Amino acid sequence: MAFIGPLEDRVALHELVASYGDAVTRRDAGDWASLWADDSVWYMPEIPGMEKIQGKDAIVSTWVEAIKQFPFQLNRQLLANVTVDGDTAKGDTYTSELVKDQDDKPAHWHNLYQDEFVKREGRWLFKSRTLKILHIGAA
Repeated sequence: MAFIGPLEDRVALHELVASYGDAVTRRDAGDWASLWADDSVWYMPEIPGMEKIQGKDAIVSTWVEAIKQFPFQLNRQLLANVTVDGDTAKGDTYTSELVKDQDDKPAHWHNLYQDEFVKREGRWLFKSRTLKILHIGAA
């Protein structure tokens, strides 16, 4: 796919996406929260009760509770394409997540995020992320 826009912005967006996976893996709610715009929306239509979470505070509190279900998670994120248009951008991110649940049962999740980004005060943030689960299988 295409990577369109200034190189500096595209690199910053790759770093944003990588930072998301890193913060999840380290279970660092503060670092993870810092990646979202205050008026962001997190869509997960395939996960009951998490179809649409609006606002950074609600997104972070939902994530803090949800991550408790997975005491271990290795989260890798790969920005597959991005189009930058001024202070906004859109792209697709593939995720690969190796998890263990509370019963120590491992699973491997493969997902696609359709992302919208916004640049505020010179810094790129997630404006919205829409999750599509591609595959969940044994690890």
